[in-house]
Amino acid sequence: MKRDRPNTLGKALLRFFQEYLPNLRGMSLHTIHGYRDAIVLFLRFASEQAGRPVENLDMADFNADQVIAFLDFLERERGNGISTRNARLAALHCLAHFLAGEHPERFGELQRVLGVPFKRGATQHMIEYLEANEVKALLSQIDRSTRSGQRDYALFALMFNTGARVQEVLDLRRCDVRTEPPYQVRLLGKGGKVRICPIWANTASLLRNLSQALPDIQDSQATLFRNERGAKLTRFGVRYLLRKYVARAATTVGTLPSKHIHPHSVRHSTAVALLKAGVDFATISQWLGHASLNTTMVYARADLDLKRQALTQVFPDVLAEQAPGRLVLGSADLLGWLRRL
Repeated sequence: MKRDRPNTLGKALLRFFQEYLPNLRGMSLHTIHGYRDAIVLFLRFASEQAGRPVENLDMADFNADQVIAFLDFLERERGNGISTRNARLAALHCLAHFLAGEHPERFGELQRVLGVPFKRGATQHMIEYLEANEVKALLSQIDRSTRSGQRDYALFALMFNTGARVQEVLDLRRCDVRTEPPYQVRLLGKGGKVRICPIWANTASLLRNLSQALPDIQDSQATLFRNERGAKLTRFGVRYLLRKYVARAATTVGTLPSKHIHPHSVRHSTAVALLKAGVDFATISQWLGHASLNTTMVYARADLDLKRQALTQVFPDVLAEQAPGRLVLGSADLLGWLRRL
């Protein structure tokens, strides 16, 4: 029978999302959405297992055995990797922490939920990014004679220019863009952190034209990137557009078909380009809005050209004299190199 009012679990979830996460924990909207998606998946799974509608689930349905079964379902049925599995578990752990304070009578079972461990062995995926010629090919596929094409060109030019997260670009308002020198945009990042990012004069011109083409020209708080219905463009919309243009560009650039490009790949492309240009890690970290320099360091492992440059610095003379092919070192050279380590 369908309930007219939320039960204990339903009421707790309302407080969890409306009060605990945004107010007490101060989490960003993006993080809250991630937690929401994880918990919705769990509730649907628990509903199917219990043979009851989601609205009829209660506190007893949130238990360690159910959580373990759910995690197994994610990997076995949905094909999720270890990192995704652990991210879902982090959301459930957070919910268990909250419920333990709200319902101390269930503390024992919630402790068991908190005891479900994160899975080790998650491998780092290779960072996918676009080289300069691939970026050029992608942008050239956009038909700038249409209004939607002008929006798409401005969108991806800005993303490549700033390395901003997709949501940071989609949240951009007129008042966040400076289209006079010094050209710049104000980005609202994770945790509500604001940063200023310089943009090229050409990017500023694209954003100015985009803004002037929108109907509410006097509204400084209006967002810039909108869909055909005039609503704010979504991350799913950006993913769709990127896939479309990458597929077109792949017919002219042979390296693209083997790459799995997604919106975050654009951010990676900017980071690697900055690194290749000799920009130091601290500046790149600030540019991208990383919370830690360690996050930025991952790009040092991403680019083959940088590895080649490092190799020439380690063996500059040997490489200069060696004919193309296999590198051969004598025992004296090897011992000398080992001593210098």
